[in-house]
Amino acid sequence: MSESPLISPFPEPDRPNIPHWLHWLDTCPSTNTIAIARAAQLKHGDVVFTKRQTSGRGQHGRTWHAPTGVLTASFVLDNLNTNLLPGLSLAVGLAVIYAIEDLVADCRTLLRLKWPNDIWIDRRKLAGILCEATSSNVSATTRAVVGIGINLCVDFDLRGLDASAIGNAVSLHSIASQVPDELCLLDRLRQYLLELAHMFHKNDKPAGKSGLARLLPELQHRDALFGCPVAIELSDKTIYGQATGIDEGGRLRLRLEGDRIQAFASGRVRLKN
Repeated sequence: MSESPLISPFPEPDRPNIPHWLHWLDTCPSTNTIAIARAAQLKHGDVVFTKRQTSGRGQHGRTWHAPTGVLTASFVLDNLNTNLLPGLSLAVGLAVIYAIEDLVADCRTLLRLKWPNDIWIDRRKLAGILCEATSSNVSATTRAVVGIGINLCVDFDLRGLDASAIGNAVSLHSIASQVPDELCLLDRLRQYLLELAHMFHKNDKPAGKSGLARLLPELQHRDALFGCPVAIELSDKTIYGQATGIDEGGRLRLRLEGDRIQAFASGRVRLKN
């Protein structure tokens, strides 16, 4: 009986200069799905990458469209503190911003984080993040699979994706004079995520040095929603208010009627017209 493609060994790379941590697949349904299914074959810092993702997943069960030209990868981070995981996607967002800005001078100071998991430039979506917690089959510790999709060089019109399907997305090649090499960008992302993993590590640290605590000033600086009128869609209702920032737990704070502040841990947020 042949092995399932989800649990078969990773193929040996046929490309020169592929680092030991990178598992390169020509195509796959979802890099997150593969990373979770093949947990026993992966270790801390490993990356699953594909040129063509056919069934990508986004937040709240939505489809993540990843045509040719979208960098799609999942990063494995081990031994994380479960109590800090609610803020992980925001911290990953900063890592994505730093990695892009390091390599693309045209984007420096322009990228913003749209709570809870999108990267914006001029209020258009450049990248998305999907963090999924799982148990490591190897060490029985908390593992996060961090899926990242970045629109590097993609023609959405050519692929038949209109604005409603892609959430007003933008491709990096249309706004920057250069697009970084995929391997260079993956390496830079990995470096930042390994640094971030230390802040979310399982071992106890002083409150001011763990999780989002150290990152709050930069989160406030990069917060695309701060001061904006927004609508947050919950499972049973939609709430309107003014975004007033992100707290240490990664929750979005809204000012509601009567000047009352309420924090939300999840929900789909859109700018109110």
